[in-house]
Amino acid sequence: MSNPDGGQRALLVRDLAQLATPAGSEAPLRGAALANVEVVRDAYVLCENGRITAFGPMRKLRPGLGEAQGEVEELDGRGLCAVPGLVDCHTHACFAGDRVDEFELRATGASYEALHAAGGGILATVRATRSAGERGLAEAVRRHRGWMRRAGTTTFEAKSGYGLDQETELASLRAIREAGGIATWLGAHAVPPEFSSAAAYLEFALADVLPQAARLAVAADVFLEEGAFDVDEARRYLEACRAAGLALRLHGDQFTEQGAIPLAVELGARSVDHLEATSDAGVGMLAASAVVGVLLPVSALFLGRPMPPARALVDAGAAIALATDFNPGSSFCESLGVVSSLAVTQLHLSPAEALAACTVNAAHVVGLAARVGRIAPGYTADLVLLDAPDWRYLSYHLGADLVAAVVEAGEITWQRAAGRSEPKRPALG
Repeated sequence: MSNPDGGQRALLVRDLAQLATPAGSEAPLRGAALANVEVVRDAYVLCENGRITAFGPMRKLRPGLGEAQGEVEELDGRGLCAVPGLVDCHTHACFAGDRVDEFELRATGASYEALHAAGGGILATVRATRSAGERGLAEAVRRHRGWMRRAGTTTFEAKSGYGLDQETELASLRAIREAGGIATWLGAHAVPPEFSSAAAYLEFALADVLPQAARLAVAADVFLEEGAFDVDEARRYLEACRAAGLALRLHGDQFTEQGAIPLAVELGARSVDHLEATSDAGVGMLAASAVVGVLLPVSALFLGRPMPPARALVDAGAAIALATDFNPGSSFCESLGVVSSLAVTQLHLSPAEALAACTVNAAHVVGLAARVGRIAPGYTADLVLLDAPDWRYLSYHLGADLVAAVVEAGEITWQRAAGRSEPKRPALG
């Protein structure tokens, strides 16, 4: 943060009703540590040079704290609660069009798998995304990023995978990066119609797209599922991506167990995401590994699927994270607040476990746990101020318009106020 005179400017968030942050410094959190949240009442947070430099109870706020750095902006936190900026570690935010017609058909009994086989599902969004052009994709990601910000997300991952050709996949990754997102190459999302087999498509993707995608993305992802890619195809894809320097992630066990967890463990993947169909054996294998299980309860709800076995995973010692899976077909929801409510009411997590799962553990999944996901000195000054008397309203008040302000790197990037409901800096959202 700098002021027009060239000096540094600090932000002091003061008189907060509560401040809540995952305790400690480890990541990812597991077991009892996942539920260990530090709560400070009547609190302040001082942000300088884009980082948190101090926090604590107001009675310990020293006069002049931060003034040595220059101008100090104050943000009144009376009646508000602060939590770390939320981290969405699994989204498909780069897409064009919608699938509202498909949504209606599912309401009358059509299954997700049947729609996909009939040319709907992922391939319907592929057609719309390919036709949008690079400018259209950039505008879409900026718009979606604005929606996420207003729901309290300050760090987001987004995947390609709705292009499945060279031009659109690379344009998607550029659009994600330009919007400030963490880009994942989901080159193995589905087999596009111009290819006769998964093997032929992977030959193209790995030879023609991966070399450039590896310069834009930080991770690679694959949809390992019946009707998409099998375990051998997924291994081929992921091994090539790892050789190109990308971290590895998998969509797995969404509809059926096809070997996603054993493959994730074998290859040292950062996460395996979905897990609605994971068995007790899969729970045990994941718990004994360093792989994080990313749980997507909105997707399960949207598709009428069983919820992932969150309680069993936590009790077995697995590391878990929560994310929205924001996409137009199976999880049209950008709110980690809604995810947190489902995590408590449907996955049987505590509010504290849900908070840690969509902050520090989600930050670990995207490789940023040393920088974001906690309110602590040295961390990036990303905060969400909730218009609620207790931080647990994040999961307690289902679907509420709770976010009063969003701070990113020490700057107020969105603030709800009388007569204004748009981002403070429209260019960012």
